[in-house]
Amino acid sequence: MTLMQTITATSPDAYTAALAAHPRLLVDFHKDNCPGCKMLEMSLQKFAATEAANGVVLLKVKMETVGEELFRGLGLRQTPTLAVFKDGAEVARLPGFQSPAQVEQAVGAHL
Repeated sequence: MTLMQTITATSPDAYTAALAAHPRLLVDFHKDNCPGCKMLEMSLQKFAATEAANGVVLLKVKMETVGEELFRGLGLRQTPTLAVFKDGAEVARLPGFQSPAQVEQAVGAHL
């Protein structure tokens, strides 16, 4: 059973709306054909089943869907990148692959 709700941003507007709507948000910036993104997906699935994920919303943002412009505007240099948002403000950014423990630690520290 997963304790973490997952939503997908299909546009820059949907991304902005999600930041406003969810006070405890983990954002997964990813793209197709990215081996690290697939590995991170497994970490996120493991994390989703932990108590630490309770009440956290995962927002999936795919570059091919929302556009490279949004990624560049946010200063993203690589995929995958995880960002932690609290009350609409970015409080942590984790570039590259993260283990389930690293995800849990970041969420625990900032949310």
